[in-house]
Amino acid sequence: MTGTLGALTPHELHELALEAGRTLEGAHPREVLEWAGGTFGDDLVLASSMGDEVLVHLAAEAVPGIQVIFLDTGYHFAETLGTRDYYAQFTDIRLRTVLPVATVAEQDATHGPRLHERAPDRCCALRKVEPLERGLAPYRAWVTGMRREDAPTRTDIAVVGWDERRGKVKLNPLAAWTQADVDAYVAEHHVVLNPLRELGYASIGCAPCTRAVAPGEDARAGRWSGTSKTECGLHT
Repeated sequence: MTGTLGALTPHELHELALEAGRTLEGAHPREVLEWAGGTFGDDLVLASSMGDEVLVHLAAEAVPGIQVIFLDTGYHFAETLGTRDYYAQFTDIRLRTVLPVATVAEQDATHGPRLHERAPDRCCALRKVEPLERGLAPYRAWVTGMRREDAPTRTDIAVVGWDERRGKVKLNPLAAWTQADVDAYVAEHHVVLNPLRELGYASIGCAPCTRAVAPGEDARAGRWSGTSKTECGLHT
C-alpha cells in the first residue's frame, strides 16, 4: 500500500489530523479506516490486544493487508492468543507480535515475582508501554479500538486526533460506537470473538489482572479489580 503523505512535516501532519477529525466525526468506522488506509498506506498500523475483535474485522475489510501489531505481554489468556492466531491466518491483515525486552522469568528475577500485584503501573510500563513504543516507531499513524463509553478517561477521544507524546496521528474509528453498535456489527457480520466473551469477560487484558464481570457491572470493572488503576498507560 502507498499513502499520499509525501514529506509532510509534523506540524502539517498535526493539522491534517485535526481537519480529518472534524470531517470524519460521525462517519462510519469503515469510512474512517478507508480514509486512513488511503492517506497513510504503509505508514499506518493497528495496535490490537485481540480484545477488540470488531476493529480487527473492520480493518481487514476496509484496508486489506493492514499492518497489525500485537503486544504479547507473556501474561495473555490462551484464548487471546488463539484469537490472534485466527485473525492472522484467516483475515487479510499482516500481523506482527511484539515482545517485551525481558521474559516474565527475567522480569521476576530482576524485580521480584508478581510485579503486577505489587506495582501494576511498573509492570504495564515494562510489558506494554515500552513494547508499544518500539512497535509504533516506524509508523506515522496508528489505530486503536478505544470507545468513548469504555471509561471516564476516554469520553473525549477523537475519531481522528493527534498523539502529542508520540508525534503521530491517532485514530479511534469506534470512538462513538456504543456496546449496542458493537453487538449489532458482530451479529450482522458473524465476527469471531475471543471465547472469553462467553465467560463474562467484557474487557480483556492480561490474565492475572483481568476477571469476568457480573451482569450489570461496568465493563471495565474486571480490569485491575480492587485497585484504583483504570488504564495501562498505552493511551495516557
